Amino acid sequence: MTTRTYEPLNQDNAAVILVDHQVNLMTGVRDYETGELKHNVVVLAKAARALGLPIVATSTARDSLWGPTFPELVAALDGIAILDRSSVNAYDDARVAAAIEATGRKKLIFAGISLEVCAGFPAMTAAARGHDAYVAVDASGTFSKTKHDVNLLRLSQAGVILSDYATLMVEILKDNARPEAGPVYDALDMPWAKLVGQIVASYAR
Repeated sequence: MTTRTYEPLNQDNAAVILVDHQVNLMTGVRDYETGELKHNVVVLAKAARALGLPIVATSTARDSLWGPTFPELVAALDGIAILDRSSVNAYDDARVAAAIEATGRKKLIFAGISLEVCAGFPAMTAAARGHDAYVAVDASGTFSKTKHDVNLLRLSQAGVILSDYATLMVEILKDNARPEAGPVYDALDMPWAKLVGQIVASYAR
């Protein structure tokens, strides 16, 4: 088994790529409840914005097959353009590929519906092109347990790093003393973390 040197994610080396979180695709997701998946994707986008990370967002066949990006995510993106395309692999679209490369970031965090196609194909492409590719598994969704399980294996075999959205964002935060900590934990829907920090600070006085 090949081992890799751990190189942490940070605000200067990471970008977030959100692929095809669309209304009609959401209806087929079976590995997460719809409300949970929506929550996870929205808070990932909000935390990425709180950390100042570049975000590339895309949809596919918006007007013919899979419908619009769900409104809660559109609101969280707050004006970030969603690039619509026809290609199955987002990286095969020249505009999307150019937008990803324009971030200048080596470490790319993907999330999408479906896990194995919309997140998986561009993540594997990114890994093959020399990027460090990550998939936020719980901000992605797919249509059966089998698809979920076997494609986690496939992604891992292709060199994609698997994690959850909150761990990736907290890794980038790095230090709870940073001024971004409160906004990041708020974005991650973890207000109790901010409260604990306030309690600890009060004891330290």
